[in-house]
Formats: sequence, C-alpha cells, structure tokens
Amino acid sequence: MRSDAIKTGPDRAPARAMLRATGLDDAAIARPLVAVVHTWSNVSPCNLNLRDLAQAASDGIRAAGGTPIEFNTIAVTDGIAMGTSGMRASLVSREIIADSIELAVDGHCLDAMVVLCGCDKTIPAAAMALARLDIPGVALYGGSIAHGRLDAKSITVQDVFEAVGAHGAGKLSTQKLCDVEKHACPGAGACGGQFTANTMAMVLTALGLSPLGDNDIPATDPAKRDAAFRCGELAMECLKQGRTPRSVLTPTAFRNAARLVAATAGSTNAVLHLLAIAREAGVPLTLEDFESASRDTPVIADLKPGGRYTAVELSAAGGTALVAGEMRKGGMIDDAPTVTGRTLYAELDAAPAPAPGQDVVRATNAPLKPRGGYSILYGNVAPQGCVLKLAGHGRARHEGPARVYDSEELAFAAVQAGAINAGDVVVIRNEGPAGGPGMREMLAVTAALVGRGLGNDVALITDGRFSGATHGFMVGHIAPEAARGGPIALLREGDRIVIDMHDRTLSTDAPLESRRADWRAPEPKVTRGVLAKYAQLVGSAAEGAVTHT
Repeated sequence: MRSDAIKTGPDRAPARAMLRATGLDDAAIARPLVAVVHTWSNVSPCNLNLRDLAQAASDGIRAAGGTPIEFNTIAVTDGIAMGTSGMRASLVSREIIADSIELAVDGHCLDAMVVLCGCDKTIPAAAMALARLDIPGVALYGGSIAHGRLDAKSITVQDVFEAVGAHGAGKLSTQKLCDVEKHACPGAGACGGQFTANTMAMVLTALGLSPLGDNDIPATDPAKRDAAFRCGELAMECLKQGRTPRSVLTPTAFRNAARLVAATAGSTNAVLHLLAIAREAGVPLTLEDFESASRDTPVIADLKPGGRYTAVELSAAGGTALVAGEMRKGGMIDDAPTVTGRTLYAELDAAPAPAPGQDVVRATNAPLKPRGGYSILYGNVAPQGCVLKLAGHGRARHEGPARVYDSEELAFAAVQAGAINAGDVVVIRNEGPAGGPGMREMLAVTAALVGRGLGNDVALITDGRFSGATHGFMVGHIAPEAARGGPIALLREGDRIVIDMHDRTLSTDAPLESRRADWRAPEPKVTRGVLAKYAQLVGSAAEGAVTHT
C-alpha cells in the first residue's frame, strides 16, 4: 500500500503516534487509508450537503475494510461572485482545488480517494486531481438544487439575474424582483438548470469517474447519502482491483462527454474544463474535437437555460441514463469502461426505465435542434479559436457595429444605462485568463441584456467566459486574449463585426494589423498574491487555461 510509507516499520513510529492522536487504533492504521476530499462550505447552497455525504462515504469505506481520512478544500461560488471582482477567483480556484487535493493525498501517501464536489469549478477540479494522481478513486457530485416556484412557474437563479435586467429597464418592480430573489433557491444543491455544475456532473459520468445515475440524484434526496456510501465502497473495490482513473479516461470517454454536453445544450465552460482534464490524463483533445461533437449531435434535452426543465426534472424522467440511452440508439456515443468495472453500455442496460410519458428528452431522430449547443469559430478576431453559444436562439449569423468595453463593469453599466441598441455587438475584453485575471463569466451582462428584451437582437463577444445560465448569441473564450496582444485588443468602437456559424468565423474588416504598432499591453490589474501568480502562469483558453504545460 502507498500508505505503508507513513505507517510501517520502527522509523514511522512518530507518524503512527500522530495518527493515534486522531482516534485511530492499530487495526485502523493497518487498513488502507482512503482520502475523503470534499468542498463543503456554508457560503452557498452548492456545497452545503457535502459534509453529510462525506460521513456516508466514510461509512462505506469502513464497511469495505478501509480507513477514511477526511480533508476539506475550498470553493468559490460563481452565483455570489458573479459581476464582481470576486469572480476573478472562480477559475483560479479550479487549479487551487486540484493542487490542494494532490498535496493532501500525496503528502500523506494515501491509497485511494473519494472526491465529493458541488459547484462549477469543484467538479472539473475533482476530475483533474483524479487524473493527475491516478490512484484508485471515484467522484460524486453533491446534486442539483430543487427549482423554486413563483406564480405557478419553476424558477432558478437564472431568473434572478434576468430579473435584475428587467428591473433596470423599468419592466419589473422592486417588490417583484425581491419576490424572485426569495423564491429562486429553496435549499441545498447547485444551480438547477443545465448550467456548468449539472453539465460537468454529467461529464463526470460520461468520463467514467462517477457511477451512472448517482450524480443525477438531487441534493436533498435521502438517496444521495446512499450513493455516497456506495462510492466509499466503490473506492475500496477499485483499490483491491487496481482500477485507476486513467484506465477509464480514454479518448472515447472524452468524445462521449463532449457529445453529451452538445446533446443537452450544456455549458460552454465544459470545453475549457474538458481540455484541462484531458491534459491531466494525457489524452489528446483540441477545440476541433468539440466542433465535430456538436456538429454531429442534435440537442435532445429540453433543459434550461434555453429550454423548459431543470436537472431535478431530468432526474425524475430518467437522468443521464435517459440522455445517453437515446444517444446510444442513434449511434452517437460509444461503449467505454467506467469506474464500476462495468462498461457504459452495461450500465445503461441495467439502468431503470425512463418515466412513462416523459417529455424532457427526445429521440435523436426527433430532436429539439439539429445540432449541439455550441460551435468553434476562428477568424481574424480569434485566430486560436473561440466558442459560440447556440442555446436559446435560432440565429446562425450576426453582423453589427462593435461597442467596445475594457471590462465587464463598464459593459454592464452601459447595458443598464440603455446605451446598447438592437444590432450591436458588445465587445468585452481584458477579461481573459491572464488579463482578468481569472477569465470572469459575463452572466451579469448577458442576463441584463435578456432582461431588457435585447437577448435576440444583440451579440456579445469576449475573451472571458459565460455562465452555463447564459443564453443568447454569445461568443467567449476568444484566443489569443487582449492582454496578450490578441486581435480583440485592436478593435475600436464602430468596427463591423461578423459572427457566422456556417462559415465558422468571427471576423472584422477593420485594419487590425495597422493598429498594432500603437497597442500597448495594459498594466496588470493585480500585482501580488494568487491572482498575480496565476496571471503569470496561465496558458491560453484554447488549451484549457491551465497553469502548467
């Protein structure tokens, strides 16, 4: 066992003495030591139930003959940080979480691991850590929040952001905004639509790192503790059989994951995160792989932000197994190994039947939309590539004048002041991985546009990111970013911008290169601390915005 390095032989007596002080006896020390790592925090509902799940996972580990060793790492909640300087910490936290899991598990020579995750960056960080360490392990998502109810309608935090825009436009009273705020988030769990958390939870299943069906269980469902117990047992099974994460993180698994994201019109953040996870796993993956996945996969799940339903309603209809089962029938996913030791197809064969009469997921031959929810574009504004979000609108092309803003705050103020008109292309730059630093999500701006009734009439392009709750004609992840001299830095007010999905281009006829001689890199927004260090180390969004090569 790896843990023998800290607990076996006369020389390790000091280490054993410290382990005894925590309550472990000879038998517990002799067993495999299994990390239970979670991102519990009471700052938001997203991770609120993870400490309870950690107890259940620990019980499962003990029942299977192991000794659980519990660690807590950080979480940054996007829904709270959104639209503020605090949002710069969000993507950075992905790296910190993965690094801290590595340090805690390797620093104590632990034998296996269960990682419990809840919100947007904790989920890809869990997968990155599992791939990097490559010791037996399993991931479990804490589950989706239930949708709120107001005026006999289901609402989520997405509705709150859009209500802010409607309020700013004078279309919604202060009292009504308060009502939306108070009813949108009823308890524990991550944001309820097919936003980043639920998208990435589905990705964990597609990658084979989570048992099929367990991530679908809502956060407040009593069955979630049972799932955590099983994951504790499963980690021990993986240890006994020598099954490690990289044995399931195959090119096929990544291809399946990208297609599931496309089929559910999931968060474009999945592109960034899958690139990062693949790098940790040593699996070749590029932006072009996402284009083919989206082009060849129709949208079959009617989920928010562009659709009608939430993750809780998808779970009741049949969950990830329902989506994957329909894709299997259409020849759109392939068989692959999973953490359970059974293949994906075997897991699908054993899954419960879908709910009778469900209308959350359609067959692939009768889809909601003929292609997936995103497209990869290039052009003289984004020579390394960018991601066009297609969910929630039917447009394939937009041409209009650039309205250029050097930060999210300036763009948001312009929207709220009524300075954006139909046909405009809002440009938000200096928000990339290095320039932000931290590549903030632009949900405050995009939701304000929707709230003001402009969601179908304007476009937005940025070297930053979008929340999974964003919908509209939006282009993010533009690379190279402005702070590193990307062409987006050379755009000026009024330049004609063309976004064309069919040609897969983001372009302008403005004389960009003739302006380069006058361009100067902006002064760093942060000069000390973790954000400054991140800005120096982070790579291109086109390669996952990771901090090591």
